[in-house]
Amino acid sequence: MLIARHEAELVRLQDDLAAKGCQAAVRVSTDMASLREAQLILTVTSATHAVIEPAHLQPGSVVCDVARPRDVSLQVAAMREDVLVIDGGMVEVPGSVDFHFDFGFPPGKAYACMAETMALTLEGRFEDYTLGKELELEKIKEITDIADKHGFRLSGFRSFERAVTEEQIDRVRKNAQLGRRHS
Repeated sequence: MLIARHEAELVRLQDDLAAKGCQAAVRVSTDMASLREAQLILTVTSATHAVIEPAHLQPGSVVCDVARPRDVSLQVAAMREDVLVIDGGMVEVPGSVDFHFDFGFPPGKAYACMAETMALTLEGRFEDYTLGKELELEKIKEITDIADKHGFRLSGFRSFERAVTEEQIDRVRKNAQLGRRHS
């Protein structure tokens, strides 16, 4: 399911996916309440405020929030112990680095967009790369190879700037099972 503000753009994307051989039935919606049907959500917007609220999520939902500022309301963390929100877009930078700025991450971690710029700079490449909505698969594979070459790694899971623990995952799972029984 694809959800966005403008239905015409969603329909174009739906058609593009079908033309590229996507076999899955892709539905589109402009209604955030449609999120209630999803168990796994990837959210990437350019919104300046949270767009996903506690009522939008079903028990057991897992949300990867790549947007900054975040798309998932802080109310989800406060009210929904049956949902797991993963902060996307954080990368472990190689070596001992000090950015002299607190991003809210542990030492040696950076936003993925910053890590991409660092990796390209290490290659002597000063260009826009994965900027905008139209991403090319070949460029994504290439930047992955460049990042691997220089020792950039995906960081551990975090949720609302805190490390995700196995105990937290188990607690969410149990609360989701209880929530499903009562709904």
